[in-house]
Amino acid sequence: MTTLDSSKEIQKNNSEVNETHEDFRMFGLITFLIADGMTFAGFFAAYLTYKAVNPLPDGAIYELELPIPTLNTILLLVSSATFHKAGKALLKDKNSESQKWLFFTAFLGIIFLICQLFEYFHLPFGLTDNLFASTFYALTGFHGLHVTLGTLMILIIAWQSRIKSGRLTSQNMFPLEAVELYWHFVDGIWVILFIILYLL
Repeated sequence: MTTLDSSKEIQKNNSEVNETHEDFRMFGLITFLIADGMTFAGFFAAYLTYKAVNPLPDGAIYELELPIPTLNTILLLVSSATFHKAGKALLKDKNSESQKWLFFTAFLGIIFLICQLFEYFHLPFGLTDNLFASTFYALTGFHGLHVTLGTLMILIIAWQSRIKSGRLTSQNMFPLEAVELYWHFVDGIWVILFIILYLL
């Protein structure tokens, strides 16, 4: 085999290796979110069933205050809007503007977590007081874990959106789109949680 033939063979092999394949990353993320949603659904079902068939004596279920969870609801809804703005800015190759919106979104997530901790410290019941208390802390704590992870991921992609890094661009938006979808999921779960725990 001549050098020319060998070179052509190498190029052919490289083209086969670099052949584009269908991207299933978003499908994988959606599958994960569906499974995660089922976990939350189990928590919600357990809580509602417990309240329906096993009511506690008077005074055992404490009235929950609305101001802090209402503020938290507003924070998360606004954060979904700011995250969307970050995506729009990146799509127009405005990396610096996108980064600012991402940092602001992460800031709103941190404020949410601080408010949740403040609520925990002022609740008139503890984790092991009764089944209601345990379910409340399990639901809100599990959601708080999701907000924490989401905030960390937002900070990571905010760093990646720096103009010089090149890791997050209008041509490679999957990291931002994936985290944005996760964040909207977390926000949607909170709205359901807010209605079930605080309004019903």
